[in-house]
Amino acid sequence: MFDINKDPFEHFDRLMKEAVAKQIPEANAMSVATVDEKGVPSVRIVYLKEVSQGGFVFYGNYNSHKGKDIETNPIVCLNFHWPAIWQQIRITGKAEKISAAESDAYFATRARLSQIGAWASHQSETIPALDWLSRRVQEYEKQFDGQVVPRPPHWGGWRVIPTEIEFWFGLGGRLHERHIYQRTEDGGWKTFLRSP
Repeated sequence: MFDINKDPFEHFDRLMKEAVAKQIPEANAMSVATVDEKGVPSVRIVYLKEVSQGGFVFYGNYNSHKGKDIETNPIVCLNFHWPAIWQQIRITGKAEKISAAESDAYFATRARLSQIGAWASHQSETIPALDWLSRRVQEYEKQFDGQVVPRPPHWGGWRVIPTEIEFWFGLGGRLHERHIYQRTEDGGWKTFLRSP
């Protein structure tokens, strides 16, 4: 039974742990929807890496399509979809860059090739051929040979501070449960049900 009086972050933590325990593939994969300066939407899959300081953290290239969208309009929507267990969690909120120290700490845990790739790839930009990227990787492997790979200044994390969280539970006959938390001006949560 879903207790809507509980904190939504407690619910999220419990449901994520349940999804992992049930071996949902890549349970931390989420859609991130953004809108550009012309109002054109884009969506892509990224990995949730942390829930901290009242928000949901993911990482990427600040100069990418999503990075530029967020710079223009920081209101984003996240969605976790676990069809095997008939659950979704949808989060709307404002994306804010996390601190350089937080980004540095996470970057240091990444595989070396992923670290090199963060330097080599001009994410979302047109490239002349696939071997162009391979050559760039080789160049940076040579540059950082025998060294710790530092975090590029154009790469880091965002924390999405939610203004609304929806917990969706699929039921037969499309009579789904939709439990909504909306942030109030005083920092609390307004809770209600939404029709499926």
